Amino acid sequence: MARETSGSAADGNGFDTSRRRFLGSSGLVALGAAIGGGLPLSRNGIGIPEAHAQAAAKGPQYLKFPGKNEGLVVLGEKPLVAETPESLLDDDTTPIEKFYIRNNGQIPEETKDPDAWKITIDGEVNNKIEITLGELKSKYKAVTRRMVLECGGNGRAAFSPPARGNQWTNGGAGCAEWTGVPLADLLKKAGLKPSAKYTAHYAADLHLSGDPGKPSISRGVRIEKAMDPNTMIVWAMNGKPLPNIHGGPVRLVVPGWAGSASQKWLTRITIRDREHDGPGMTEFSYRLAIKPMVPGGKADPANFRILESMPVRSIITNPANGAKFAAGTKELKLRGASWAGDLTVKQVDVSTDFGASWQRTTLEKPKNKYDWQRWTATIKLPSDGYFEIWARATDSRGAMQPHQAGFWNPQGYGGNAMHRIAVLVG
Repeated sequence: MARETSGSAADGNGFDTSRRRFLGSSGLVALGAAIGGGLPLSRNGIGIPEAHAQAAAKGPQYLKFPGKNEGLVVLGEKPLVAETPESLLDDDTTPIEKFYIRNNGQIPEETKDPDAWKITIDGEVNNKIEITLGELKSKYKAVTRRMVLECGGNGRAAFSPPARGNQWTNGGAGCAEWTGVPLADLLKKAGLKPSAKYTAHYAADLHLSGDPGKPSISRGVRIEKAMDPNTMIVWAMNGKPLPNIHGGPVRLVVPGWAGSASQKWLTRITIRDREHDGPGMTEFSYRLAIKPMVPGGKADPANFRILESMPVRSIITNPANGAKFAAGTKELKLRGASWAGDLTVKQVDVSTDFGASWQRTTLEKPKNKYDWQRWTATIKLPSDGYFEIWARATDSRGAMQPHQAGFWNPQGYGGNAMHRIAVLVG
């Protein structure tokens, strides 16, 4: 059962969720946001990231959208983009109202007849498929899997100098239960030709310019990833019809890879004989530098490769950044989540002394592949006062989260700096 921590006097681990926050003034809120987002400290020495000093002083803009939690923070309005603060990701299964929002174009009107929605599979196949959502539900066996969906730019705000794009901290991720059919089932039915190398995804959202002939985004994946049984065409989220804001009535979910590959409002998948070159696939879009480049330097497109599996990440979901505890508190119970793209998480460690020493957490097993792994820990505090809690994850291949985002790229992909929160005792 999902844990709900907002709105009650105490949660499952004994935290008083009505406790006061000590970061009350605008300057301290900015400091707390910086620490909470796992961002590098600026040269001014007061903890406000240079990329966000001005924005933090104004305070965050909170989302007002039907059916969504008002704690989500708006990162962009055209297109609408909003992230989920880490403390709202404390549920085992992320509720729809707390799930982040990422759009590239205009949000289409909600369809009045979901089952009539048509999906086409064409290109390098022996048999072109045109199927309605109703037929998809009736002719194929549905499966439900809890899997992380994460924006490719998650963690971008930690880069210095600032990278282009929405300044995500850690909130461009969520873990929902998705119901649908493996894309591989349809590709097998269509019959892939030997020339099939890559997918190309198309959708119903209109480009911001209003040009109906211009896709807002069209990404794709290697055929091997498309044939992964966990890559799915889905029509339900947490047991409910997929909401329009999250791509309803039908979308792709390509777990472990940048969320931009998980096309919302899916209308067509074209199988190509080469790497797809649609909007969002070329130059620096969703790409990482092959040879490390000078931060802020001139980038060479020939030195870039496509971002595929997302990097390892952990977040502290309870307590919230800025929490205040009673004087004399000697022990805190922590909860969090971790994930690692196509891989699993081997361990999560926490520190209360700025990384001088680390304590291993208790790490849960995933429910299924691509589920996030929840973790818990109990930490001792030597006295009253100000403390930072740092969390870092290590993936199954031994890669560990860094102290700060490295390997700079102009659009800020791959940033997975460790998460830090501040608490005050007394």
